[in-house]
Amino acid sequence: MATEVTVPVLGESITEATLGEWLKQPGEPVAVDEPIASLETDKVSVEVPSPVAGVMGQHAVAVGDTVQVGAMLATIDSGDGAAAAPAKAPEPAATATPAAPAAKDESGAGYGDQPGAGTGDSPAALSPSVRRAVLEHGVDPGTVKGTGRDGRITKEDVTAAASSKPAPAPAAAPVPAAAPAAASGRGEERVRMTRLRQTIAKRLKEAQNTAAMLTTFNDVDMTAVIEARAKYKDLFEKKHGVRLGFMGFFVKAATMALRDIPSVNASIDGDDIVYHDYADISVAVSSPGGLVVPVIRDADQMSVATIEKTIGDFGKRAKEGALKMDEMKGGTFTISNGGVFGSLMSTPIINPPQSAVLGLHRIEERPVVVNGQIVIRPMMYLALSYDHRLIDGREAVTFLVALKNAIEDPTRILIDL
Repeated sequence: MATEVTVPVLGESITEATLGEWLKQPGEPVAVDEPIASLETDKVSVEVPSPVAGVMGQHAVAVGDTVQVGAMLATIDSGDGAAAAPAKAPEPAATATPAAPAAKDESGAGYGDQPGAGTGDSPAALSPSVRRAVLEHGVDPGTVKGTGRDGRITKEDVTAAASSKPAPAPAAAPVPAAAPAAASGRGEERVRMTRLRQTIAKRLKEAQNTAAMLTTFNDVDMTAVIEARAKYKDLFEKKHGVRLGFMGFFVKAATMALRDIPSVNASIDGDDIVYHDYADISVAVSSPGGLVVPVIRDADQMSVATIEKTIGDFGKRAKEGALKMDEMKGGTFTISNGGVFGSLMSTPIINPPQSAVLGLHRIEERPVVVNGQIVIRPMMYLALSYDHRLIDGREAVTFLVALKNAIEDPTRILIDL
C-alpha cells in the first residue's frame, strides 16, 4: 500500500514552491518524519518529511518543477526498505522519468550496470546539469566519487573526473560542434533562477521603481569599539557563550538613533505614514541561495549579548537552510554588513516596505585629523539609503551622526544617551 506525500502548507499567502532537491531516491528506506525533499519558497527552503515509514516510491515531480500547496510530490510504499532497495537496483530506469531511458540509450554508457545505480549514481538521481556534463564528457558516473550532499555527484566532480582521464578525449571526435568550445574554453551553462533569487530580484527592482532613493554617507572611528571588544571579548564569551562582535554595538546604536529620528523607522502605506514604537531590525545574512534578512524582534529591548546570540543563530541556520518564514516577515529597519566581504563603500537598496537601510563596510586604517594632528585610525564608511518621500536629508544626516557618536563613544549606549 502506498502513502501519498503532498506539498505542506508553506505559510500565509504562499501557495506554491519549487522542488529544489530530492533527498530520497526510489527504493531507499525512509523513516517517519525523515526529510525526503527540499522545497524552495520565495524566502526560505523547506524540507518535506515523510508521514510514514517505508520505502521511497515514485517521484511525481522533477527537480525545478513548480508545485502547488496540497499537490502530490511522491509516494511512500509500505515494507522493509532494506529488502526493497536491492530489488530496484538492477532496474533504475523503472523509477526514472520517461526521458531518462532515452538519454541512457543514446549515450551508450550503460548506467544501469553500475554498482552505484541505487545509491545516487543513477540517471534519476543526477541533477540535470550533472547528467548533461556526464553525457558531454562521456564519463561513467559509477566511477566518479561524489563530494556533494549525501555523497551525490556534482558537475565539478564530473569535470574533474573527465580532466584526469585521457581516454574520453577520442570519444569527443565524432561531435564536431563540441570541438571549438572545448578548444577555446568558452563554455556556457543556462541555469534557471531559484525562487529565492527571483523574489530578491523582483523586490529590489520594485524598491527602485517605487521609492525616491537617496544615499547619505558618513564615516566612523572604530577605535573605542575595537578597544572595548579586545578588552572584554574573553569574559563576554565565557559568560554569554557567544563571541562579541561589532554588529551588537551597531544594532543597539541604531535602535537608539531610530528612537530619536522616528521617520527612519517608519513606512509609507498608501497616503499614510506608519510610525512604529518598536524597532524590529532586519539583518542581512548569507545563505546558499543568496542574502536573506531575518528579523530581530524588539531589538530596542535587547542587550548586546542577546542581539549577538540572535544574529549568530540566524547565521548558522541560514547556512543550513533552516530559517523559518515567520522569521523573515516584518522588520522596520535593515542593517547590511558588506564589510565582512571586504566592501569599502556601497549604496544599499531599501527592503520594502521599510524606508531606510544602513550599510556597514570594512574597517580600514586611514589618516585623519584629531585635535589638529594627523593620526592613523581604524575607520569605517557608513551608508544610509532612504526613501526621500518620507525622510528628509536633515533627518538622514542626524541619524548617521547619532549613530556615529554612539559607536565612537560606546558609553553612550550604556547610559542611553
